[in-house]
Amino acid sequence: QVQLVESGGGLVQAGGSLRLSCAASGRTFSSYAMGWFRQAPGKERLFVAAISWSGDSTYYADSVKGRFTISRDNAKNMVYLQMNSLKPEDTAVYYCAADHIIAAIRSNYGVDYWGKGALVTVSS
Repeated sequence: QVQLVESGGGLVQAGGSLRLSCAASGRTFSSYAMGWFRQAPGKERLFVAAISWSGDSTYYADSVKGRFTISRDNAKNMVYLQMNSLKPEDTAVYYCAADHIIAAIRSNYGVDYWGKGALVTVSS
């Protein structure tokens, strides 16, 4: 079992930055690929970024490539999402996710564990 708790959401002006954090429970954290998703009001939940268990491989949705950076610290059981140059269309609830198979995260199919989400609001 893995429990995920997001933090760091809030209100920011367009062009600003925020860093989301996800704290994971469990001694097997380093065996999981991790990811971030987001869900805007009235929309489906979409893939944002993923990172392999080792941190060597990262993947991004085209909409955030070059602006967002995913990272992890296996010693602290943490995963992060640094968000720069934020736009109003980035407004959403952001979810942390974990799965042994990174393809599940990248395809948003059958992901094993989800956090409860953190709201990010970007004002214009």
